[in-house]
Amino acid sequence: MKIFEATHTFFYSWSHVSAANWRKYPNDKCPHVIAIDVLDRHVDPVTGVLRTERLITCQQNIPKLLCKLFGGSTVTYAREISEIDPKNGVLKMTSCNLSMNHLVNVSETVIYTEDPSDSSRFGDNSTKGRQGLEIVLDRLMGQGEILQKN
Repeated sequence: MKIFEATHTFFYSWSHVSAANWRKYPNDKCPHVIAIDVLDRHVDPVTGVLRTERLITCQQNIPKLLCKLFGGSTVTYAREISEIDPKNGVLKMTSCNLSMNHLVNVSETVIYTEDPSDSSRFGDNSTKGRQGLEIVLDRLMGQGEILQKN
């Protein structure tokens, strides 16, 4: 079931947004994310798509009573699979909860694509995490960590 869809445009190039994606945690907008672990990463030799699977560990603010009632924990886990297609300028991430999935299944798909009319603009289909990514992009640009702008 689809609950909502949102669109936002980042005024950064493909290389900036794809680089910032790997550095989006930790950030002030998502203090609940306490660890990111890469489980698998490989490049498809035919398509050139980089596929990465990550485990995201979060510290949730869940009332202790609910944890006891439903057998949960304040530490929760999610699985994220990202595919970066540099040839077509597409970054797709899908994530789902691993914790408490006997009660609720939460999934999110975020797709970053270049704006076809302006390659310095980059759109995404989700507001979740957008502010955090903007902070990382600003930080990267301010520190000069990305030297070449496409």
